[in-house]
Amino acid sequence: MGFKERLKELRSKKGLTQEQLAISLDIPESTIRRYESVDDSMPRRERLEKIADFFDVQTDYLTGRTNDPSPKKSEKEMSLFFYDGLEGYDDLSPEEKEAFREHMYDEARQAIELVKKLKKQGKRGGMYER
Repeated sequence: MGFKERLKELRSKKGLTQEQLAISLDIPESTIRRYESVDDSMPRRERLEKIADFFDVQTDYLTGRTNDPSPKKSEKEMSLFFYDGLEGYDDLSPEEKEAFREHMYDEARQAIELVKKLKKQGKRGGMYER
């Protein structure tokens, strides 16, 4: 089962029309129609995450990469041990904590991409040069 089938199934289980889902997700109804009718129509990552959050499933479930719909911890939720003892973290509001995690997630992704790029360039060991 691919994305279009999973989207239709989840929408139907919630008893929503395409129009109602579009309104809930704040996207055009024509986009929902396209997602449910075109085999290779796939939303970008941000929208895919928004849809997964709305239905409380994994993005991998939506895309057909797993048959387990149960939500797992978001990639953006780094292990709590990372924040233990981090001065000032506990003083942040929930919104500030979320903004912090978003920022740290983006920084970590950039670091991973840099390491991959340097590795492809033939740099070895832990001593990558910029």
